[in-house]
Amino acid sequence: MPLLPEYSLSGRSAILNTTGGDEGPTLAQALAEAGASVFGIARSQTRLDAISEALGGASPAFLGGAVADVSTSSGVDQAMEIFGNCNVPADILVNDARSMFACPFDEISPEEWDQVQSRNLRATFLLTQRVGRVMVERQYGRIVNVMSSLAERGMINGSAFAASQAGLLSLTRCLALEWGRDNIRVNALGTGWSTAEDVPLEVQQQELLVRYTPLRRKAHPRDFGPLLVYLCSEACDYTTGQPVYIDGGLNAHP
Repeated sequence: MPLLPEYSLSGRSAILNTTGGDEGPTLAQALAEAGASVFGIARSQTRLDAISEALGGASPAFLGGAVADVSTSSGVDQAMEIFGNCNVPADILVNDARSMFACPFDEISPEEWDQVQSRNLRATFLLTQRVGRVMVERQYGRIVNVMSSLAERGMINGSAFAASQAGLLSLTRCLALEWGRDNIRVNALGTGWSTAEDVPLEVQQQELLVRYTPLRRKAHPRDFGPLLVYLCSEACDYTTGQPVYIDGGLNAHP
């Protein structure tokens, strides 16, 4: 299917920061297929290599990347120094901060709580602040925070993770208000239960949570790509501060 001109990311440069999950390579592919050049930031070399492989390694679509912990100021400095060597502006920032953690509330240690908030929320705060300052100077930017539907729902044993995702949603809305006048759009792409594996439908439907999902299957990262491209494109000019969910209908449940 041909890409409509208003959805093209040709000539745009994107920073993709991923802290957890297996969606990073597919999200990078979606950006590249729409014409963007992608710079990856990952917490491990394995995850960065997966993004590089998905984009064809040395192809023009892959600007390179950094292995860095951007929940620290030094990690952000490290990543942005490497990005600076690419000699391109940061038109797009995608934060994929969904490092999962499940534990009964009364068993969570303060250290575990802080680690979850650091990986998911502090990392997004620090990197977005750094990149956003440049976007404000340039008077252009698209920021997409990939988050879980638990930003707006509760889950037993999920308090620490859900709190971090609710923080991402609130940050998204606040930045949309602060930076709207600077021609920056800030939105959230909400996800439900997903898998990067191609699991047969009949196998998936043996699981209780899949049967609870209205569309009766898990999402695949490929499901997220078209919406991500829209939120990063010129077409997304009058949409900001919004969480848009691709969750198979999970959020429609009371």
